[in-house]
Parts: sequence; C-alpha cells; structure tokens
Amino acid sequence: MRLLLSSLLALSLASEQTKKPVTDAMVNEITKSAILIDTHNDVTSLTVDGMDIGKPSTTSHTDVPRLKQGGVGAVFFAAYVSAIYAKDNSSAHRALDMIDTVRKDIVAGHPNDFVFAGTAQEIEEAHKKGKIAALIGIEGGHAIEDSPRLIRDFYALGVRYMTLTHTNTNSWADSSGDINDANVKHHNGLTDLGRQIVLEMNRVGMMVDISHVADKTFWDALAVSKAPLIASHSSCRALANVPRDMTDDMIVALAKKGGVIQINFNCGFLSQASADAASKGPSFAALLDMEAKYKNDPVKLKEETEKMRAEIAKHVVRATLADVVAHIDHVVKLAGIDAVGIGSDFDGITCTPTGLDDVSKFPNLTRALLEKGYTAAQIKKIYGGNTLRLMRAVEKVRGQ
Repeated sequence: MRLLLSSLLALSLASEQTKKPVTDAMVNEITKSAILIDTHNDVTSLTVDGMDIGKPSTTSHTDVPRLKQGGVGAVFFAAYVSAIYAKDNSSAHRALDMIDTVRKDIVAGHPNDFVFAGTAQEIEEAHKKGKIAALIGIEGGHAIEDSPRLIRDFYALGVRYMTLTHTNTNSWADSSGDINDANVKHHNGLTDLGRQIVLEMNRVGMMVDISHVADKTFWDALAVSKAPLIASHSSCRALANVPRDMTDDMIVALAKKGGVIQINFNCGFLSQASADAASKGPSFAALLDMEAKYKNDPVKLKEETEKMRAEIAKHVVRATLADVVAHIDHVVKLAGIDAVGIGSDFDGITCTPTGLDDVSKFPNLTRALLEKGYTAAQIKKIYGGNTLRLMRAVEKVRGQ
C-alpha cells in the first residue's frame, strides 16, 4: 500500500511538473499584444434581428465589453445564409441582409469600438488604433445563387471568405452535412461550375473556405485553387469522429499549400463524448425544417426554437478547455505551428467548452497554452499571425 501511494504521489507530482508556471502578467502581455483573430462568429444572426452588440448580454456569447475583456483584435462576422433560403431563391437577399448588419449595426453603430477591414494590413492598423477589426465571411455557397457575378459583388461589399457549402449540398458542391442522404443529388465533389467559382474567388481575392464541405469537395478545391484554403471553423476528426471535422490527411495537405485550420469550439466537434451525446438529440436538419415551417411566423419560430434548445440541452455533454488545447496541439504536431488558428463559432453553437464560455474567456486559453509549453511567439501565430499570412497569400494571387 505504501508503495502504491508513493507511486501515485510521484505520478501526481510529475503531472504538475509538466505544466509550466504561468503568471497573470504573462497572460496579460499576450492578451494586449497579440492580434487575436476569430475567423467565425455568428452573433450577426442576433444583430440582424435587433440585438445591440454594444450592450452587455446574458443571452449571447458576444458583445463589445466581453470582446475587449477577451482581447479580441479582429472578428470575421458570419453572413450566415440558412439552407431554407435556397428553397425560394432568396439566398442572395438574405446574404445582403447579413452583410448589412455587419456594416451598419456593428461597425457604423459602434464606430468607437470597430473599424471595417478587408485586408491583413487593415487588421494590423486597427489593432494599432486600439479598435476591433470587423470582417465578413459568407457561410453557405448557395448565397451566390450559382452566379460567379455575385462573388464580385459580395467582394465589393467587403466579403473576404465564403464557405463553399453549409450543411446542404448545393448545385455545384457537396456538403458534409447531407453526404449520407440518399435523397440528395450529389456531384462527387465539385462540378465544373464549382471549379469556376473557386477560381473566381481566387481572382477577386476571396478566401476559399472548406468548412462544411464533403471530403471529396475539399480535395477538389485544394487541387484547383491557386491560393491557400481556409477552414474557418473546423476541428480534428482524429479527436472527434464527425464529418464536420478534418482528417489528418486533409489537415496535412491543407498546411502544405499554406492553408490554416481554425479550431471550432462546438462541443460536438471537440469531444467524442460530446458528439455521441449530441447525436441523441434533435438534428440540424430538424432545426432547418422548423425554420422553414415557421419562416413567416417569427413569434411561433421563437417559441419553437426555445423548445428545441431545451431538448438539445438534455443531451449536452460539455467539452473542456483542455479539449481545445488538444485539438490545437494535434494540428501543431501533425502539420506545424503555422497550420492552426481560432474560429470559435460563438453564437452559432449551443454548447461551448467549460472555460471558454464566451468571447471574454480567451485569456484562459492563453494560460492553458503557456502551461502546455507554447511560447508567446507561437501563441501569437495561432491567434492571428497564421491568418494574416494566409490573407496576404490570397491577396497576392488576386488578379491572376
């Protein structure tokens, strides 16, 4: 028994010794100096309906006071276009509404806090001025309604990336969200139009985002794109075996071409236990069906949404801050420090990891990474340096 206790004590001490001592001053220095770029935030789905991002909120993950507390330097706000808008050909209209909420409700509504940005240099300039750079990424390739012309129009309005798909396969690209649905017409990746769209995104300087796409769509996009790709909010399938996450082979190939995988904080993409529990609750398809059913009845839609959220909550197993660190660590060991970033998906997810409950908690991640042994320089790469490099590479290809 004495030998067993001694062994357990030794193991405990060894575990504690693996954590590097970290002071508040070390965390605060990185919080202040790093340009933390979150490449996917869905608070726009709230601001478009009237939420004031400038006021403290208890019902969202994001507001100005907490963005500042978290040391966030730039945000790609999602112009999320639900698949329901594709059914009546109103996707482009919805995209315009979502773009407008970023430009008007967020940036113009709070000029002392935000500055609109479209380039890596403009993000850096905003940081020097002590402001948060606001950028736009379209979520859902159906937003262009199969027209490459709209890519140019959306770029002119400030859109700097577009996910080729959302959870729905569109007319030119397969999604991971319905890849096993026999009722959906699939293309085996990208169609010829899909390839043209990728090249047009390259030409105008818009990042090609492969979050949400089917595996074959990823490989097709990687082969055709002249610029590095971004996965704006994805995680590692080796640690959570779900279609939305990327395989090791995909991560390595993405990195070899200069791309970056931005780790998603959705519990079900971080932890296998969380993913297994979530599979027992309502599906995303059920949510879309509900949205379509009550599209013209906002009162009933809100009521039914609350019911579904309550049902989802019954099946939640929360991931942890340690899970986020594990995904970052996995990418770094697999593909190098230049391959990983942050794409939280705050306000687009119903379950966040303990310790990373909202945008104010990024210093907790800083501390955890320091304790893991990451240097300040490495953390600054993860937080924004890698994304800035990727943006510059895409900007360099523009016009070709």
